[in-house]
Amino acid sequence: MNQQPVVQVEVGALTIADSPRLSGENAEHLEALAAARSPLPPIIVHRPSMRVLDGVHRLKVAIRRGEETIAVRFFDGDEADAFVLAVRMNVTHGLPLALADRKRAARRIISSNPVWSDRKVASVTGISPGTVAEVRKRVNGGAPGAGAGIRIGQDGRVRPLDGSAGRRLAGQLMSENPHLSLRQVARAAAISPETARDVRNRLRNGEDPIPTQRRKSPTTANEPVAERRRDLDSLAILRPPTRPQREPVLDRTATLNRLKADPALRYSDTGRNLLRLLTLHTLWTEEWEAIINNLPPHCTGVVAGLAGQFADLWTEFATRATGTVAKVG
Repeated sequence: MNQQPVVQVEVGALTIADSPRLSGENAEHLEALAAARSPLPPIIVHRPSMRVLDGVHRLKVAIRRGEETIAVRFFDGDEADAFVLAVRMNVTHGLPLALADRKRAARRIISSNPVWSDRKVASVTGISPGTVAEVRKRVNGGAPGAGAGIRIGQDGRVRPLDGSAGRRLAGQLMSENPHLSLRQVARAAAISPETARDVRNRLRNGEDPIPTQRRKSPTTANEPVAERRRDLDSLAILRPPTRPQREPVLDRTATLNRLKADPALRYSDTGRNLLRLLTLHTLWTEEWEAIINNLPPHCTGVVAGLAGQFADLWTEFATRATGTVAKVG
């Protein structure tokens, strides 16, 4: 949700309906808010319907106090997106939704967004992906349901539900192009980097890239692979220049320090910009872990998507930089 400005809205103009909280308001939570001395955060309101998405208890407190207006941030999406936001906000802060409320919310979100992955629905509702999968089965009556062939993950990327073809293609790419990085293989085969890592480990162990329970007949399995190969033959990613292996953290720091001492970089605007960007990546492993562990749940999908996009930019940068060096040499 884009951060909208805070505005004062008359309490009489707001409606309370379609809440993900089946049990209604909580008396104890209402009393706790009423006793608070500091100003309460603005509530979130769906502008088209003037329905309160987050902050019903705060609205009740304002009415009890006899206040005529309340601080509001508006949300302008459609009804389905408004419900998702209401669930997300009520899961991540304040009085949490009961488990029954979260499961009910998952059923509704799956119905309105059938191609969302179990993990994406779980990140909104605060239940486990396994529980979401069980809810999905009940929603669809055991059938695959709409959008059965694909899923949209937390990073916003579309992936096939059955990754067998992607795994097989990834195995071929790794065998034919051992210099490709996991992220390059993942992008070319339309699978996740973790799946690409699993394929690489299986190949190293002499195993089939596809787990036994996922294997299909050779004919049906090879058809989508052949189609993907035809689509990917023209991509430069299949023949990138060879790049050096990644350096350990200490080596990266030492290398960056040498670059900072290079006058060609220190005394040019583009060089200083590059050094600033590279410096951001010299954090210790513990610092990265701290950032990940303290990432708010409602931000994980957006941050993961941005991180993936930035990684792709750096991959392209490294490929082009290596190619430039090769031409100059």
